[in-house]
Amino acid sequence: MNLRIVRRSPGGAALAGLHPVLARVYAARGVTSPADLDQSLERLLPVGTLEGIPAAVELLLAHRERSVLVVGDFDADGATSSALMVRALRALGFSGVDFLVPNRFEFGYGLTPEIVALARTRSPSLIVTVDNGVSSNAGVAAARAAGIDVLITDHHLPGSELPAANVIVNPNLPRSEFGSRSLAGVGVAFYVMAALKRRIDEAGLSAPGAGSVAAYLDLVALGTVADVVPLDANNRVLVAQGLKRIRAGRCVPGIRALLGLAGRERAELTATDLAFAVAPRLNAAGRIDDMSIGIQCLLADDDAEAAALAARLDELNQERRTIEARMQQEAIQAVRVLREPDASVARSGVVLFDPSWHQGVVGLVASRVKERLQRPVIAFAPADEATLRGSARSIPGVHIRDVLDAVAAREADLISRFGGHAMAAGLTLERRHLDRFARAFDAEVARWLARLSGADAVETDGELRGEEIALETARALRGGGPWGQAFPEPTFDGLFAIKSARVVGAKHLKLWVEEPASGRTYDAIAFNHLEEGAEFVPPQGLAQLVYRLDVNEYQGERRLQLLVDHLLAPGA
Repeated sequence: MNLRIVRRSPGGAALAGLHPVLARVYAARGVTSPADLDQSLERLLPVGTLEGIPAAVELLLAHRERSVLVVGDFDADGATSSALMVRALRALGFSGVDFLVPNRFEFGYGLTPEIVALARTRSPSLIVTVDNGVSSNAGVAAARAAGIDVLITDHHLPGSELPAANVIVNPNLPRSEFGSRSLAGVGVAFYVMAALKRRIDEAGLSAPGAGSVAAYLDLVALGTVADVVPLDANNRVLVAQGLKRIRAGRCVPGIRALLGLAGRERAELTATDLAFAVAPRLNAAGRIDDMSIGIQCLLADDDAEAAALAARLDELNQERRTIEARMQQEAIQAVRVLREPDASVARSGVVLFDPSWHQGVVGLVASRVKERLQRPVIAFAPADEATLRGSARSIPGVHIRDVLDAVAAREADLISRFGGHAMAAGLTLERRHLDRFARAFDAEVARWLARLSGADAVETDGELRGEEIALETARALRGGGPWGQAFPEPTFDGLFAIKSARVVGAKHLKLWVEEPASGRTYDAIAFNHLEEGAEFVPPQGLAQLVYRLDVNEYQGERRLQLLVDHLLAPGA
């Protein structure tokens, strides 16, 4: 796929008093006033403005002396949501609080009737869903028929019919006027618990030792970053405040243990560290085994217990990486021909399936292939002999959940069930429909791409002068976050001369490059640049690099390093 570089345009005048590069980067993201950079808790949207909150609080209070069961999801957002809800309810004096997370391989996603049947063995009076439930019509009906009240807290896009829960709290409900539709599941859980704490305080019912809900912002930051939701102004406050607490050591022992295993220093933690070091280890439990391990790690108050659970998560992550590497190589072999500009079998939307693939890892494979092809990708694995489960990843401008909705509307018998976001979704499909679905998916994605002017483009913040490519700039940008979805980490492009190149770690490319105008040379690395088994041809001469500035610490010394995302021909 031939990428072309598109440089972001500043949305307004650059702010004074900042590092000039950081000021330009902010301007390109629409930051035009100092107030836009205020990340204090006072900047959060008021709790009471999220629809359904008052009714949710009253429902929870009605069950304070009864049995509450939190039903979560099997990813990092679901795990942090579950841990936050359980911790908060227990701290607020709820007498019986437990959690249940479905094993994805046995029960699938959401509050299914099968999960309700399992939940009934614990005799709850109230089920609270976190990060799921808004599409669980049958499961909610089963719970209500059994005399169990249901509170849904979710952020996924709803279907045409809402489940008959007692209360639903979701910023993406039709006609919602809440100021941020980008809350992650853990953000919704945080808002509900903040309102509950306020109501309990006002009634003079606070439990001894119940502190501020701000104590849970470490969990909110981790879940929000892990779920790759857009970092709008509200989410940036939640993540920034959570990072602040983690850096100060005010976080749950489980997060401390996971950071230690990942070799990340708390004092200079960034959102990127959470995304690429902590979240994968937590997610591994749900992908390979049972997310209960991850939730227990986040619920542990004893350092030794947290460390043991974190070590188990790390083992699962190593297993996940081995499985993913094999699946990814198989997927890349299958689609290598699609990367040729004149390929007659090129696809707008790519569908992959292998009967040996692991359904817990197909999302990661879809993501890796999507990055290579710059096309929406769905990877499928067998759920049973007749059914496939798929995980979809998309590119900016192609809303993958809406794509699936359009396919389902045109061919009602094609998709068994689906749900998700703009950038990621999941679905279930009968195996006999795979080829027909692949054609329908490709055709619908083609319609979306036809409306896009930026397909096959990579956005950057432009070119840096030689003196700006410096450790000071890297430090300023590192401190200017949190960066993430819809508030992207600063990326630059420029023409460099390749002075040397060698392979490290089998697939990473270590470079020494020179900026021609200044003659300055820089250490650079392109992670995952090489396909396994491909012949290494060292790049030479001039190349257009798309890169980020990083602070690389080695043997106590901090040096500038360029993280190369794309190595392109000059003039791209």
